[in-house]
Amino acid sequence: MSSPLKRPFPSLSVRNFRLFAAGQVLSATGTWMMVVAQDWLVLSLTDNSATTLGAVTALQFAPLLLTLYGGRLADRHDKRLLLTVANLASGALALPLALLVLTDTVRLWHICLFALGLGLVNAVEVPTRMAFVSELVGGDLLPNASALSAAYFNAARVIGPALAGLLITGLGTGWVMLLNAVSYLATVAGLRMMRPSEMHRGAERDARPRVVDGLRHVVERGDLAPVLVLVAVVGLFGMNFQLTLPLLAKTVFHSDAASFGLLTAGFAAGSLLAAFATSARRGRPSGALVAGSALAFGVLETLAGAAPTTTAAVVLLCLTGFAAIYFVQAANHRVQLGSDPRYRGRVMALYTLILQGSTPIGSLVVGEVTERLGARPGLWLGGLVSLTAGGLALLHVRRTERARRPEERRLPVDEPVVRP
Repeated sequence: MSSPLKRPFPSLSVRNFRLFAAGQVLSATGTWMMVVAQDWLVLSLTDNSATTLGAVTALQFAPLLLTLYGGRLADRHDKRLLLTVANLASGALALPLALLVLTDTVRLWHICLFALGLGLVNAVEVPTRMAFVSELVGGDLLPNASALSAAYFNAARVIGPALAGLLITGLGTGWVMLLNAVSYLATVAGLRMMRPSEMHRGAERDARPRVVDGLRHVVERGDLAPVLVLVAVVGLFGMNFQLTLPLLAKTVFHSDAASFGLLTAGFAAGSLLAAFATSARRGRPSGALVAGSALAFGVLETLAGAAPTTTAAVVLLCLTGFAAIYFVQAANHRVQLGSDPRYRGRVMALYTLILQGSTPIGSLVVGEVTERLGARPGLWLGGLVSLTAGGLALLHVRRTERARRPEERRLPVDEPVVRP
């Protein structure tokens, strides 16, 4: 019998992870349907206001500033229970908004309130979910499981917007939002069917974990901080597609909801391919790989902003999506596999805070740029800043390697994983 590590997707041999992945596929599909429906609804209510759309996006991501405390909860409490409660809370938030839309009584402040509430839930759910994967499969299978998690997330990102575009055109945004509310039950069902005895929980949890201990761990590990700085810059300026894509579809190509879904699906298709490409990773990626992928992402996003037609935009966004997820996965693996498991919840909370928590500021900045100059400059801004940051990070990696002794320079592409 072959070793699990020699199978194409070895993490799927773990029953608990299969249940987790199945529930997440359905829930994530509903979430991406909701993203398209919410953005389209905001633009419809505000006469295509980029500033308002940026503000709603900022409200949804602003509570992620509390993510560090979410990571603290993940290191202290049962992650399966936290995820169950978080998904039930998300469904409870989505249902009233769907009913308001279906009864044609929705107002902009309702959407803002929902975005803020969902952001508060995500401040706990996102770092807990990221850290939970290692408990499901253990250290050896973590790179594969993490890549597959990105794969099903981006599969949902392809399917969700495409379905949402068709459903919005045929039925309206309310039914899309209602389906999203129901989809959270799939994740809850998968979580409750798991076998706790088969989880890889390692050492006993700290009864009183502190956020500052996680931050100190990152500072003491000199190879983690540069990656997080690069993630911050790219996340701040380059990852605002939730804002730029609907504006590109509606104000540049003058398309309907179905075409907007196609643009989003094109980006997600490239993301999905990148997730599968990184599923073969068995060790920790190098700093040069992380920096180089950020540089490539910046080049492609800049080109996507200059796409002359919808078809060209779909192709370039597909390539941009590939580079985006390849960079995010490389950074994720370098941070997660280089951190001590005792601090992993807090470290991944910091990673999530930096990647997604920078979006509120970025959404406001890019929203202001697109309001004044158009959707294309919004993409150009993100691409050029990401390109510059990736190039500087690559120079930093090369300079650091040259400063080491000759026997320390020849680092392998896959570096050792920190284990309990």
